[in-house]
Amino acid sequence: MNESVLRGLNPSVLGILVRRGVDFAAAEDAVQDALVEAVRVWPADPPRDPKGWLVTVAWRRFLDATRADAARRRREDAVDEEPAPGPASAVDDTLWLYFLCAHPSLTPSSAVALTLRALGGLTTRQIAHAYLVPEATMAQRISRAKRTVSGVRFDQPGDVATVLRVLYLVFNEGYSGDVDLAAEAIRLTRQLRATIDHPEVAGLLALMLLHHARRAARTAPDGSLVPLAEQDRSRWDTESIAEGVTILQAALARDRLGEFQAQAAIAALHADAPAAEETDWVQIVEWYDELARLTDSPVVRLNRAVAVGEADGARSGLAALAALDESLPRYTAVAAYLHERDGDVATAALLYAEAARKAPNLAERDHLTRQAARLNAGRSR
Repeated sequence: MNESVLRGLNPSVLGILVRRGVDFAAAEDAVQDALVEAVRVWPADPPRDPKGWLVTVAWRRFLDATRADAARRRREDAVDEEPAPGPASAVDDTLWLYFLCAHPSLTPSSAVALTLRALGGLTTRQIAHAYLVPEATMAQRISRAKRTVSGVRFDQPGDVATVLRVLYLVFNEGYSGDVDLAAEAIRLTRQLRATIDHPEVAGLLALMLLHHARRAARTAPDGSLVPLAEQDRSRWDTESIAEGVTILQAALARDRLGEFQAQAAIAALHADAPAAEETDWVQIVEWYDELARLTDSPVVRLNRAVAVGEADGARSGLAALAALDESLPRYTAVAAYLHERDGDVATAALLYAEAARKAPNLAERDHLTRQAARLNAGRSR
C-alpha cells in the first residue's frame, strides 16, 4: 500500500472520527498514529479493508489518549461504541471536512493552513512556501488553529471563498510539487460545482482543467521540466481544454469576475495558441492587469512582468520587474529570462545560476542549472 493511497484514505477516516464526536485536533492525532502504524504493518500483513482497519486503529488510538488524560475521562463512555468489524462506510466526507476546517472561529489564512495540513496531506514546509512565510511561522499558525478549533463544535462550516483557496493551493502543490494531489483537487471542485452555483467555483474548475490538460507535456522522458514555450502541444489534452473553456465562458458571461476566472482566462489564451509564437500576449497582459486589481498579489505582478516582456519587449518587462521586491520566489529566474531576451547573455547566465541555488525543488534547480550551462557554453564558443 503506497503513500498516495494512505493520503487518499486520510480525509475519509478523519471525517468518520469527527462525525463520532471526536474534536478535530484529537482526531487528526489519532489518524496520524494509525497511518504510521499502517506503514509499519501493512507491507507484511495488508488488510482486506484498509479504510476499516484505519478507522479501528485510529479509534483505539483516540481511546488510549483519552484514558491517559484525566481531564477527559468522561470520553471513556465511548469505548462500547467502537466500530463493528466489517467494511467501513463508503460515504465521502472530504468536501464536508474542507468546509468544517474553514470554521468561522478561524481567520481565512489559518483555516487554509489547517486544511492543507490535515486534509491536503501537505507538509508544513510546503504550506509555508505557498504562503511565502518561514516554516517556523507556518508551524505556529497551524498549532494555533488546532488549539482554536479543539474546543468548538463543528456545526458551522466556513465560507466558499476559503474552501476555494484551499482547493487551489492543493491543486498547485499537486501540479508542481512532490505529492500528486491535482486529480483529487479537481474531483472535489467538481463536487463543489455540482452543489454550489457560483462563478468563481466554475472559474477554479476551469483553471484546474486548463492547467491539468498540459501536464503530460510538462516533463521530458528523463523527468526534466519543459517550459511552456517548448512543450509539444500535440500532447495537450484537448478534451480537458474544451471543457475548461466552455465552463469558463459560461462563468464570464455572468459578469461577476473573480481571480480564478481571470487566471483561467490567461490559461485559456495559452491553450488557444497553436504555437508559442502565436500566443496573444497583449490580451494576457490585460488579464494580468485585471488579476492584479483583484488580488494585489506580488506573485501576479511578477508573472505580469514576464507577459509584458513578451508583449512589449524585454526592456519593458525588466522595467515592470524593477518595481517588485527582489526577495519574491522566482524573481531571479524571471530576471534571468528577461535579460536573456534582451541579449545580455552574461548577466542572464549569472542570474540563472543564482536562481538555481534558490530553487524550491530539484526539478526547477536542474532546469535553471541547464539554462545557465547552455548560455555559458554559447559564450565560450
